[in-house]
Amino acid sequence: MGMLMTMGFFLGILIYLFTFVAAKKTGKFYLAPLVTFLIAMFIVFYSLFKIGGFEGMGFGILGACMWGVAIIGVLFLPFMKGMKKSEFTKLDKSILVIIPLLLFALIGWGMYESKGYWISGEGDMAAGQGTATYYTISTISEGKKQLLIQLGEEYEGKAIKIENIKTIGNTEIIISAIDEGEVERLPYIKIGLDKIVEPLEIRMKDGENIPPKFDYYFWRKTPLN
Repeated sequence: MGMLMTMGFFLGILIYLFTFVAAKKTGKFYLAPLVTFLIAMFIVFYSLFKIGGFEGMGFGILGACMWGVAIIGVLFLPFMKGMKKSEFTKLDKSILVIIPLLLFALIGWGMYESKGYWISGEGDMAAGQGTATYYTISTISEGKKQLLIQLGEEYEGKAIKIENIKTIGNTEIIISAIDEGEVERLPYIKIGLDKIVEPLEIRMKDGENIPPKFDYYFWRKTPLN
C-alpha cells in the first residue's frame, strides 16, 4: 500500500511538472493541475469499470494519489498569476526530455513487478507406490488462486523447476524435473496467481500434460472418475 501511494504521488508530481514546464510557451499554467486531474480520473475509472474488484484496487490507489497532487496543484494557482509566458530554458528542455523517460521507466518497472504470480511454497513428500502427478486449485486471500503441483512416483528424487509462467491471455505453466531432490521423496510446488484465465495449461517441459486431481467445472471441485 505504501509503495503504491508513493508511486502515485511521484507519478502525479512528474505529470504536473512536465505540463507546467510545457505550458510556459502559452502561459496557461492552469493546465498543469487540469491535465494531472484528468489523467488521475481516467486511471480511477479504468480501475473501477475496466478491471474492477480487488485487482483494480492498485490502479485506484495510484489514481487517487495523483488526484491529490492535482488538488494541491490547484492551491498554487493564485501564486502563478504573475507568471508570464516565456521561451524554454536549457533546464526546461532537460525536464521535458527526462520526465517522459522517468515515466516510461516507472511504468516498465510496475509492469515487471506486477507479474501476476508468486511462489508461495515448495517442498517434498514421502514417496509412495501409486502416487500420481496432478495439480489442484484453491482460493486464497482476496479471491486469488493457488495451484499445487504434485509430481508422482516416476519423479522420485527430483525437484521442480519453473520454466515459464504465462499470465497474459490464458494461464500457462511449464515446469521441469531436475536432479536436486531428496532420495525417496516426491516434489511439489505451490504457485499463487492473481487470477486464472481459461484454458489453463500445466505441462512438463517435454510436453507431458499435468492433469487436475479434480474436475474444476465453474470452479466447483468434483472428483475425476
